[in-house]
Amino acid sequence: MEPEEYVRIAQLEGDHWWYRGMGEIALGLLAGVKLPRPALILDAGCGPGGTSARFKGLGRVVGLDLAPEALALARRHGLEGLVRGSVAALPFADESFDLVLSFDVLYHLWVGDDRVALKELARVLKPGGYLLMRVPAFELLRGPHDRVVFTRHRYTAGEVARLVRSAGLRVERLTYANSLLFVPALVWRVAGRLLSPAIKSRAASDVRPVPAPLNRLLLGLLRLERRLIRALGRLPFGLSVICLAQR
Repeated sequence: MEPEEYVRIAQLEGDHWWYRGMGEIALGLLAGVKLPRPALILDAGCGPGGTSARFKGLGRVVGLDLAPEALALARRHGLEGLVRGSVAALPFADESFDLVLSFDVLYHLWVGDDRVALKELARVLKPGGYLLMRVPAFELLRGPHDRVVFTRHRYTAGEVARLVRSAGLRVERLTYANSLLFVPALVWRVAGRLLSPAIKSRAASDVRPVPAPLNRLLLGLLRLERRLIRALGRLPFGLSVICLAQR
């Protein structure tokens, strides 16, 4: 990820509709899950620390990231432990954590083999511990933002399920998210490529401020999705895939 992207995320993630709404959806998937209190949590690929801060209510969060600029930004959240390291070679003992978070990490080019990284995440989970992961969905949705964040792959839910099981974990919850914006995003991506072939090679971040009324509207849509996921169990398509798995 380009260093400037960490700064953009740090500036917006506290109130931006996407970070707040997707964070609430992720926390919603843990409803009914019995974690020790306080739980020991690893945020693997913590970035500027917004996700770690959202999960502090569940226990002690250790944030890990390979980028020193991300860790520097994360220190403002007052986290108890920040560690520089790679998700492909975690600097922790086996069976260390009750919950491992991996939000928008495994798809990056620098991760390399996602199977190796996922086995590392599983290795540091305690028996009965949980992995909560999120990745971008569908290669068809690849766009300029993927160039900024060095996207290696966008996943289907089936691919995520197979990847998780290959690491010896059991899938507990699996759903797409950011589903209500799927069709507009798909039309925008496909039309952009057809009308402007140069867009395929352009890099442009999707992380940007939006007007307050629109921010509230979009946050409301994600909160509606959170309720739909709770009622229906899963959504059949979306811009992201979220999986809760247990060791």
